[in-house]
Amino acid sequence: MAVLPIRLAGDPVLRQKAKKVRDIDASIQQLIDDMIETMHDAPGVGLAANQVGVALRVIVIEVPEEDPDDPEAPLQRHQVVLINPQIVKRSGERRLDEGCLSVPGYKGEITRSVSVTVKGLDRDGKSVRIKAEDDLLAEVLEHEIDHLNGVLYIDYLESMDQLVKLEDEASDEDEAQAKDNASDEDNALANAAAAPSGAARGGS
Repeated sequence: MAVLPIRLAGDPVLRQKAKKVRDIDASIQQLIDDMIETMHDAPGVGLAANQVGVALRVIVIEVPEEDPDDPEAPLQRHQVVLINPQIVKRSGERRLDEGCLSVPGYKGEITRSVSVTVKGLDRDGKSVRIKAEDDLLAEVLEHEIDHLNGVLYIDYLESMDQLVKLEDEASDEDEAQAKDNASDEDNALANAAAAPSGAARGGS
């Protein structure tokens, strides 16, 4: 396993719509292992393949989970690997503070679904269906699948001024680069909005 560089906002690969995985071969298994290692190293609770420069529909997630039979027990880690994930149902709305490894050092309040149902394949190629409701897993599933569609959580903000700086969670260099790149994207959207009606406009 290897720790891979995480791509930051402004990198074109983050705006690509990831391609469907056709064959779960040894290279995909290696990618999954490397993504898990990279997620642990960051540390984070989820990672999409295009965040490490690979435009394929693969996500890994690991969220803390309580033991329903013993709430006092130490939290367990619930790991999810999904290939070609697809949201098949979502309902409700909730406001959440969200961050991203590709926009280090910041968070922003956005709207996410309360309930999310996702289908896809596990790393063995078996069909799986996951339902998450009003918890971190539901949020992360939406966040990571957004990545596969070329969408960042900052796209849901009205402006980059709504980003809130987090203390001591990113190097000054990465933080400045991500904020500058995010601002460049925001300016591009504003210019597109001011263009004639026939011009293309990016967004979520």
